[in-house]
Amino acid sequence: MPDPIDDTTFEDWVFEAIDALPEAFRERLGSVAIVIEEWPSQAQLASVGAPGLYGLYQGVPRSVPGADHSATPSKITIFRGTLESHYRTPEALHEKVIDTVHHEIAHHFGISDARLHDLAVEHDHGAGGHGH
Repeated sequence: MPDPIDDTTFEDWVFEAIDALPEAFRERLGSVAIVIEEWPSQAQLASVGAPGLYGLYQGVPRSVPGADHSATPSKITIFRGTLESHYRTPEALHEKVIDTVHHEIAHHFGISDARLHDLAVEHDHGAGGHGH
């Protein structure tokens, strides 16, 4: 059994995922709270009708008119316990944490994961930087 990932490492992966976003997205994350919890509550599971959750987005997607003025701050929760129980190696866990953060951020912007990924790739290639 590999050593458990320490809290700081796990948090660093969440920040790394945010840092990997195109700047335009990072700027618009605004007041989104990104929190790490061990396990989803029964209510959170029920809200999505899923037996397990890696992450949960709660809020008003930016694609909704007037969302930027919503009184309810958006919140992304990353569930460490669920992730660690399914991804046993640090490498696999690291990859899935980043994937999960991006998935929830895509919800926040009201776009698909694939579109967010495409935009990130375009950003990397469009910045004139080769061989990142």
